[in-house]
Amino acid sequence: MSLTVLPIKSTLKKEPFHLFESIVEDLVDAGIVPQNGDVIVISSKYIANSQGRVLEYSKIIPSSSAKKIAKRFRMRPSIVETILRESDTIFGGIPGFVITSSDNIMAPNAGIDKSNTKSGTLVLYPNEPYLGAEHLKRKFLLKYNVHVGIIIADSRLMPGRIGTVGVAIACSGIEPTFDLRGEKDLYGNALKVTFQAVADDLASIANLKMGEGSDATPCVLIRNSDAIITDRSIRENEMAISYEQCVYVRGLGTRI
Repeated sequence: MSLTVLPIKSTLKKEPFHLFESIVEDLVDAGIVPQNGDVIVISSKYIANSQGRVLEYSKIIPSSSAKKIAKRFRMRPSIVETILRESDTIFGGIPGFVITSSDNIMAPNAGIDKSNTKSGTLVLYPNEPYLGAEHLKRKFLLKYNVHVGIIIADSRLMPGRIGTVGVAIACSGIEPTFDLRGEKDLYGNALKVTFQAVADDLASIANLKMGEGSDATPCVLIRNSDAIITDRSIRENEMAISYEQCVYVRGLGTRI
């Protein structure tokens, strides 16, 4: 059966809301009933909004470190202060952007976004995204008696490329990668390091339908993806490698 992508429209929400109930209402409106093996991809910003993870940056008091970094990269100090609070690691930056790691995701400005939120506010990453994905997976089982995969997705710039693609910042109920090491390529050569980033691939498929503007499509249901559905708990490090192993981070730190 061919892969099917079903966008799930919603309505603009300006206050925290009950995430699962909202998704159920939107599924009903779309005439979609979840089935075993479906993968439901949800925008990280939608989840963050449901949690009230929205800040008015005029009320944020910047530290001296934030002021220093803001001056260096020509940014608003209150926004830099928020980036520092939300980041695990700071790699550097360019005017307008601080390159950080947050929740094992390397991203500009710790994934903080000023789009799809009212003027003067910032949307942060969701709290405990893996736990949130696990809770959603269980709620779908209880309500619909189906085993589904849940992916919490964000959009991301890729090195050297124009535009954004989807990336999975957390998932549950789905094997996030497929280990191809030891398999053969078309010419019979053994694959030595290759993993397929299943969750990221599905996040990119969903991102195409979610859009980046006024689409109001915070969720996408993907059917017949052949992704492996699982009951085991997914660990936070399963989609990430250490930055000492990352070819981009290591390569940029090497002088030629």
